[in-house]
Amino acid sequence: MEFPVLATSRFDREMKKLAAHHRELLEHYRGVLAALKQDPHNRGGRYPIKKLQGVQAGDGQYRIRSGRFRFRYDIEGQSVYLKACSLRREDTY
Repeated sequence: MEFPVLATSRFDREMKKLAAHHRELLEHYRGVLAALKQDPHNRGGRYPIKKLQGVQAGDGQYRIRSGRFRFRYDIEGQSVYLKACSLRREDTY
């Protein structure tokens, strides 16, 4: 079964802004879409997905990593809603 993946307007704005400066983002985004369509709950344990603690539904309860990029999303029924896209800074750690 494949899950439909939908983007919010906030996600679209953040994605457009990041993609203007980071060409590799689109490649990472394609990989994330493929993963979320197959297994957004990560029941198979194949993807770097984490359920975030203390985050309310609608605020991006799940996070998937791809390279330096982080994508937050919610799962509502059989649909996945992308909520935010961000870049992890290199001096984070």
